[in-house]
Amino acid sequence: MNEHLLMGLYVFILAIFLGLELINRVPSTLHTPLMSATNAIHGIVLLGGMIVLGSVHTWWLEVIGFIAVVLGAGNVVGGFAVTDRMLEMFKQKPVARQNANPERAQ
Repeated sequence: MNEHLLMGLYVFILAIFLGLELINRVPSTLHTPLMSATNAIHGIVLLGGMIVLGSVHTWWLEVIGFIAVVLGAGNVVGGFAVTDRMLEMFKQKPVARQNANPERAQ
């Protein structure tokens, strides 16, 4: 096996384990600010993936790059959707009027 491929596979597997450990240890109060920051990072990664995809010359690297860009775009869109939904939970609900006619209440 190619040494560069083996090293890339090793880093990929370590990144998976590290990501799972970090995600499981984040308290829910920190989730929304962290999601906002990671959405910005994923946008940069997506742009980098599109630039790299434009520079490859073999068909199988184009397929892998296309899949990576599609999954990255889904990650960005999903991250913004989750962040928006979580921020909706922190908004105050409008207070409903209890007595529309104060004279009748007496």
